[in-house]
Amino acid sequence: MLEFHCAPLVGAQTLTPPLTTGNACVIVAPTMNRPAIVWFRLDLRLADNPALAAAIKHGGPVIPVFIWSPAEEGTWSPGAASRWWLHQSLAALDADLRRHGSGLVIRRGPALATLRALVQETGANAVFWNRRYEPALRAQCQHVKQALLADGVRAENFNSALLLEPWEIKNKSGEPYRVFTPFYRACLPQLTTAKAPLSPGKLATPPKLPASLRLAELELAPKINWAGGLRAAWNPGEAGAHVRLREFAAEHYVERRDRPDLAGTSRLSPHLHFGEIAPWRVWAEAGNEEYRRQLIWREFAHHLLYHFPHTTDEPLRPEFKRMPWRDDPAGLHAWQRGLTGFPIVDAGMRELWATGWMHNRVRMIVGSFLVKDLLLPWQEGARWFWDTLVDADLANNTLGWQWVAGCGADAAPYFRIFNPTSQQAKFDVTGDYVRHWAPDSPPPILEHAKAREAALAAFYSLKK
Repeated sequence: MLEFHCAPLVGAQTLTPPLTTGNACVIVAPTMNRPAIVWFRLDLRLADNPALAAAIKHGGPVIPVFIWSPAEEGTWSPGAASRWWLHQSLAALDADLRRHGSGLVIRRGPALATLRALVQETGANAVFWNRRYEPALRAQCQHVKQALLADGVRAENFNSALLLEPWEIKNKSGEPYRVFTPFYRACLPQLTTAKAPLSPGKLATPPKLPASLRLAELELAPKINWAGGLRAAWNPGEAGAHVRLREFAAEHYVERRDRPDLAGTSRLSPHLHFGEIAPWRVWAEAGNEEYRRQLIWREFAHHLLYHFPHTTDEPLRPEFKRMPWRDDPAGLHAWQRGLTGFPIVDAGMRELWATGWMHNRVRMIVGSFLVKDLLLPWQEGARWFWDTLVDADLANNTLGWQWVAGCGADAAPYFRIFNPTSQQAKFDVTGDYVRHWAPDSPPPILEHAKAREAALAAFYSLKK
């Protein structure tokens, strides 16, 4: 007998209607049903996975599949740091599946053609997957679903990545929100009860899984060994995500979150991006109002990306298309390599290069320096972060850079220009962060006061 067990949180509501017995639920799956394919995407976990739960409920053998098709992600296919993390996370997922008597089938190619081939090979009559919200992948999802349904295959997708769907929150006029605080207030009433945790029992497997590529054949891991710092800093995979959540001291979040020298933030962002842990699990267990506010900021980022997909490359505020950005390859290179001569900026950029991550306060400081001291386009920063961050997320990256540049929703005012020296004094109080990451910062490449005046003039010109 194949079973699917779940034990709800207090006040929880289950994601699928189970056969309930007391506080537990058991879905008994008949063995005569045809196989179901679970198409893993950015939902690389077994627990709290609605698509996997649906496949188990379907009743037949479950075939877990990952399809590597970066061309279908358009101009925002995963960067180098993301590909490294993906390799590790897929290896962890495969190991987890094997402990359940299954394994991950890896294929390469267009998603629809690959899924159709797997349906033919296995006799599967259902495909389940979890949604993604990037513009190119929304189109892919719609195309795949329509085609599979036309083939007579059951095709369903679910929300595994967000607390609320991007289309569920609208203002009183029925329009999407552009300001965070009212969006936050609109979300809270819908998040008063947690979704139930979903944990798989023994997975039914076919007599033989379909042929699979070896993970190494996807060439996600770097050929040159530059990832030593990433390996030292991170433990990708579902188990690593839950360890990170348990170690997060939420009670100290408020006083420590702006201190890059302290372990004050959760560092769950890459685990959330790759779907190694469910956001509703984090929401339920973190239990800190200010931290939960950050989770809703993440929801806001996806809300904006869904309703304004052009903002990945263009400013939400059209007047910023006239912004007189500079062309300064030397300045850009100094910023990328942490050689600006401003220690807090250089420390952040070197931390990023070494570990694939940067503290959020420092992200704001280095972002302000790029667009308001160097007067370089925010898109340059977005692209660099996309390639170097292990938590590179299209929604979060877009919102963050448009915020700091002042050209997006709920953006920082144009006259808000961080002084890197005073920011360092305020947030790196002991100096430990700078001493660790940038003990040898070179002379400054510019004078902040002059750069600030030039930036104010450039931004003010947009108002005329």
